[in-house]
Amino acid sequence: MPTSPPTGKAPRPGQKSADSAFKNTDSGPALPPDPASREPAAQKAGNTARMAQEMPYNPTKAKEHGRENATSPLPGAVTPSAPRDALASTPSEANHTAKYGDAAESGVNAAGGSLNRVRADSSGQTLTTNQGVTVSDNQNSLKAGLRGPALLKDFILREKITHFDHERIPERVVHARGSGAHGYFECYEPLTKYTRASIFAEKGKITPLFTRFSTVAGERGSKDTARDVRGFAVKFYTDEGNWDLVGNNMPVFFIQDAMKFPDLVHAVKPEPHHAMPQAASAHDTYWDFVSLMPESTHMLMWQMSDRAIPRSFRMMQGFGVHTFRLVNEAGQSVFVKFHWDPKLGTHSLVWDEAVKIGGADPDFNRRDLWEAIDAGDYPEWELGVQIFTEEEAEKYSFDVLDATKIVPEELVPVQPVGRMVLNRNPDNFFAETEQVAFCAAHVVPGIDFTNDPLLAGRIHSYVDTQISRLGGPNFHELPINAPLAPVHNNQRDGMHRQAIHRGRASYEPNSLGGGCPFQAGTAGFVSFPEPVQQDEVRGKPEKFAEHYNQARLFYESQAPFEQQHIADAFRFELSKVTVAAVRERVVSMLRNASEDLASKVAEGLGMPLPEAMPKALERSPEPEIEQSPRLSLTARPGDGGIRTRKVAIMIAAGTDGASAWTIANALQAEGAVVRFVGPRIGPIATSDGDQIDADASLENQPAVLFDGVVVPDGADAIGILVADGRAREFIQDQYRHCKTILALGNAATLLTQSGIEVTPNSQDKGLLISAGGAKEATQKFIQALAKHRHFERETLPPKV
Repeated sequence: MPTSPPTGKAPRPGQKSADSAFKNTDSGPALPPDPASREPAAQKAGNTARMAQEMPYNPTKAKEHGRENATSPLPGAVTPSAPRDALASTPSEANHTAKYGDAAESGVNAAGGSLNRVRADSSGQTLTTNQGVTVSDNQNSLKAGLRGPALLKDFILREKITHFDHERIPERVVHARGSGAHGYFECYEPLTKYTRASIFAEKGKITPLFTRFSTVAGERGSKDTARDVRGFAVKFYTDEGNWDLVGNNMPVFFIQDAMKFPDLVHAVKPEPHHAMPQAASAHDTYWDFVSLMPESTHMLMWQMSDRAIPRSFRMMQGFGVHTFRLVNEAGQSVFVKFHWDPKLGTHSLVWDEAVKIGGADPDFNRRDLWEAIDAGDYPEWELGVQIFTEEEAEKYSFDVLDATKIVPEELVPVQPVGRMVLNRNPDNFFAETEQVAFCAAHVVPGIDFTNDPLLAGRIHSYVDTQISRLGGPNFHELPINAPLAPVHNNQRDGMHRQAIHRGRASYEPNSLGGGCPFQAGTAGFVSFPEPVQQDEVRGKPEKFAEHYNQARLFYESQAPFEQQHIADAFRFELSKVTVAAVRERVVSMLRNASEDLASKVAEGLGMPLPEAMPKALERSPEPEIEQSPRLSLTARPGDGGIRTRKVAIMIAAGTDGASAWTIANALQAEGAVVRFVGPRIGPIATSDGDQIDADASLENQPAVLFDGVVVPDGADAIGILVADGRAREFIQDQYRHCKTILALGNAATLLTQSGIEVTPNSQDKGLLISAGGAKEATQKFIQALAKHRHFERETLPPKV
């Protein structure tokens, strides 16, 4: 972990910028870091700067012209002494797992299992073609004379252009926009009573993994902050093969049967006649479909809640969605549901903020994950399981094979069984995050499927789509997908085959191959022998017909501000629908879940409350519970710290430098990421005659990218900020989005000039006005910032 600078009122001698400023990836200080800094990010930035300075221009550029130089090109320029950390994709490459292995060796392109075999580092090497032929000139195509036509025999140009023309592969139909990271899973205690899965076999067992987070509806280039379900997929590289737990950040889904999945996706995707809107469900075809599928009501509650706009991938839950089976060594089986719970708690954005972030930084969640891991603040989740028997499941008022239903924690508590830590960013986004192939069918001995009809379709669909997307059946040989467990079978050939099999027997049984590979018997994967005595029919169980009890449970379990956000989201989405009959249908459906919600939505749309939609089940079963407090985001505040929270310290010429540094160092000591934000980037004079290097500006880092803001004292600086509409807008957005604000001394004027009412005895715990010292005020700010948001401030419509 990086060492934070000591808390103090003054910077180190010669220090001009905050150490944490070098943790950012989208802008940075104008001056090199302090050489005395112990912050790895600052050290890397310094080495990178020095390496770049060694090549102020391209010394071979002048030798790219004329016949003599064309026939005898010079070697390319190199940096004499390139520091190793400056050449790295990420500082986290030092973290080791059995799958990822070690960092790439200098100058080596190593082409099973561990990714070491395919790492490539070209430092100190000459340029070659894909066939290993050294390239003498990478600046000019081969021509008949200096001004003549380019020649077809230029195989170097043809290879380079042809490869470039084929660099893109089809994007995923859903979950196209994603971000991933490597890490590991640690088992807490043996779970052998329930499962033979080796990942749960012993306390402290470590299993490497790769996790990918994603939005669902948007295309690969869409924004991170769309209102959408988030994919939460984990590939465990176990010693018995790969297990893919392919879930979402919501525990239920829109449909009950895979037969309707293409219809759902077609409905939510951009409408086919004009290809709009992108990464949005607020349009006619989506709401037309779901309003005719009342089983979607429960999922709509989740989608319209704050869960659909997470503050960070690191601050959202994950779920396996379906009911699975655990099977032990004796062949005994229980049902299980999987839950991921983030260490940092569950926190979300608000809608106005999410929309603005989409314009300011479409990569907001991707950047957040990358920067946290690079800084050594490794995100962590606890894996929990709900375990219950088939006999217990039969007694519930709902069917556990229905993917639109949860098993409330009040009925079956979640039992923690291990933790996931993500501690290594990919070296290459395409090779790892884009080519990783998750599949719901990838299970290991001890984990099996149930008869969930949606799960049954996913088992087929994921394999099928990967074959199309990755060019054939051998996608499992791509390094990121290759298991650590040995692979031995008789599957052969196909596009992009990498394995070179020895011998001539590619069948079983055989004698010409010594009978190998041979089936493992009971030592291998044995499907649970579930008895089936039913007619072949197309239909659903009667319990599947109850569509509203759990939608009501979710809504009634939310805090008042969360309920209001749900109503606001329905109102916004339906206001985008152009067909009034579709709006009416949705509200009529909502009446079966909550009269309060339906009334709020109808009022917000200026429409009378329609009759309730007829139910598929005339007499609904009595639900076991009416409220489940654990369904509210407020039930999972996290560890209470402010690590990785981004804080803006707003400065201008004349800022009180001493208090600015006191605040910055105190916040960094608690793990926050501090950015000095000024009217422009670069050095800004303080009131004491020194300078602070503003590493962000009001233009390039607006308020929505920060979790809180501090405005130090300084009469001249406040005068400049008050006159700057961007500064006032910054404060207004921080206030409207219920974030923590600290104003010192004269800075209170900026708040009042921004339309914020400042009263001596305000009940707003997130609005801090201090006329005293910066040290005491900063401690109050830290406590308030740890609360994430202050929704007691929220009004409809907004006052500011």
